[in-house]
Amino acid sequence: MTLSVKASESPATPPRHNPLEVLNAEFDQAAKVLRLEDDLHELLKTPYRELHVQIPVRMDNGTLKIFKGYRIQHNAVRGPYKGGVRYHHEVDRDEVLALAVLMTWKTAVVNIPFGGAKGGVECDPTKLTRNELRQITRGYIGKIGHIIGPQRDIPAPDVNTNEQTMAWMMDEWGKMNGYQPAIVTGKPVALGGSLGRREATGRGVVMNIEEACRMLRIDLSRTTAVVQGFGNVGSFAAKFLVEAGAKVVGASDVGGGVYNPKGLDVPALTAHVAEAKTVVGFRDAEQITGDHLFDLPCDIFVPAALGGVITEKTAPKIRARLVAEGANNPCTKQGDEILRDRGITVIPDILCNAGGVTVSYFEWVQNLQQYRWTEERVNEELGLVLKKAFLDVHEQATRHNIPHRAAAWVLAIQRVAEATRLRVI
Repeated sequence: MTLSVKASESPATPPRHNPLEVLNAEFDQAAKVLRLEDDLHELLKTPYRELHVQIPVRMDNGTLKIFKGYRIQHNAVRGPYKGGVRYHHEVDRDEVLALAVLMTWKTAVVNIPFGGAKGGVECDPTKLTRNELRQITRGYIGKIGHIIGPQRDIPAPDVNTNEQTMAWMMDEWGKMNGYQPAIVTGKPVALGGSLGRREATGRGVVMNIEEACRMLRIDLSRTTAVVQGFGNVGSFAAKFLVEAGAKVVGASDVGGGVYNPKGLDVPALTAHVAEAKTVVGFRDAEQITGDHLFDLPCDIFVPAALGGVITEKTAPKIRARLVAEGANNPCTKQGDEILRDRGITVIPDILCNAGGVTVSYFEWVQNLQQYRWTEERVNEELGLVLKKAFLDVHEQATRHNIPHRAAAWVLAIQRVAEATRLRVI
């Protein structure tokens, strides 16, 4: 079985490639398999709405600073728009649009009743105080509040946003519209968040790895793994890989990496990161550079940071049998082709990291019903959804004799196209 990779572009590779161009190319290829009508083809590629806003904030030093904010709604034919909000100094319109497009296909692959949207604010959270972040968040919701709602568009956490950010968003929107926890997902449990939501993306990555290992006849309990990026997704993926019997031998973040061929003590590493804010300096491990992580021998490689890390330079170094895309767009086009030519199996991102949006759907359902599920039920339902999605993608790959990456896109476009024909055309 060969799973194809999503293409993107490495931010370190000048000139910077627009990931939207790659997504459109992947869409075009899948549309050819489906023989999609020309008018529908154009409709499904075009975003419904783009909102660009300015967010004036009185900084703690008394100066007034203007931040740029975005909310782009791509498609809602299968349900309300759904997508996270990221705070990052490199956020721009093209990135947000590409991620909104990606959300449309991700929700369709796992067959939950959402569309796709994305938001972002161009800022560097590491240089902002808690008060400044709170003002940015409330100002952002004040500017986009008229286009979001529990039945219209439901934001969620993404890069550099978290449960606290969602609490501020819920509260600010509630000032204008009344108390409604279903306006955002990824909230603190005390404010209506779902049990199991924080772990969901990392747990989903490992659930997909388990399915891929079954098909490839790999004994997961005898494997070694390397995790690139040790934030929320990477740390929980490492935790659940260890619980499944695998040895996590390497991990990294923006500061560097650590390696122990006998296996890292993941709980101790997680505790170290909670205190030091980096994997660097973790004892009982060799200190390595982040780039050296790609050279480490392993069976499973999990890119779980930002996009564009597997390039024409790093892909030839990867020594794994299986790559599980915990991040969005972790591979460039060249990296994708190299992994495929080397026979390395890849679980594509719109399938592999869909655990988070799936449990966001569960959270939304619980909020609407005003009834909380147990964590056991959340995890059980997540497993059912992801296993079905994995098998659906495999069935498409077999039917059309195409790689699984392309099969995921075919499955997603087929579902959105069918809903569009029934509702619009």
